[in-house]
Amino acid sequence: MKIGQGIESLVAASTANVKKTEQDKEAAPASLAQKDARAMPTAGSSVSVSTLARTLEKADVGVNADFNAQKVADIKASIQEGTYTVNPEAIADKLLANAQEMLDVTAK
Repeated sequence: MKIGQGIESLVAASTANVKKTEQDKEAAPASLAQKDARAMPTAGSSVSVSTLARTLEKADVGVNADFNAQKVADIKASIQEGTYTVNPEAIADKLLANAQEMLDVTAK
């Protein structure tokens, strides 16, 4: 904004920009509208799930077997009471072990 420029000129410039944008939208070629319509899924579209996705879905079922609701409840209670302590060394050790495991898997 220039020094001494009044609010009226800013409003006029803003209004002109809005009108130009509306004119640009109206002047857009029909092919753009058709392109946008093709990107939208239509009713009756078919979807297929790969064999790999089905295998991964079955593998996820076993992950929930390791969930210990009582342990989660105990941790939640200790956080609410303010008695929960974080062991940064244990976290670091597990992060490093997970990283090493991932590196071993990708190296094979």
